[in-house]
Amino acid sequence: MNKKPKKEKKRLGVVKEFKEFISRGSVMDLAVGIIIGSSFTAIVNAVATNIITPVIGILIGGIDFSSLSITLPSLFPEAEPPVFAYGVFLQAVINFFIIAVCVFTIIKFMNTLKNKIESEKAEELPPVKSADILLLEEIRDLLKGQG
Repeated sequence: MNKKPKKEKKRLGVVKEFKEFISRGSVMDLAVGIIIGSSFTAIVNAVATNIITPVIGILIGGIDFSSLSITLPSLFPEAEPPVFAYGVFLQAVINFFIIAVCVFTIIKFMNTLKNKIESEKAEELPPVKSADILLLEEIRDLLKGQG
């Protein structure tokens, strides 16, 4: 009598359910998307920090965004005064804008490519006639045959 306890059966059911969940294509696509997205974010951050932000800084008078800050007065003399580092926030906003433009460009390119492929497929296929049009054509041909 090799009956498994109820808890063990339930545990095996959960493991089986998890295996089914993780092996679905959409979960794998999501995982690949997240990995590529994080790599893409690192690339965009590097471009924004090392290329675009310095150019913007030169255009507005040589300001380094990351060092922009305001030192606030401290309430306690023995504590270090708090620093409001708004330059880091500006850098994050610039990075977000660059990522948004990149994603928009990629999506626009993909949609253009998709529309081009769909229009080529539509040109290749003959137009599909509906059933009522086919019936009317058949009736027309029969009437022509009688006359």
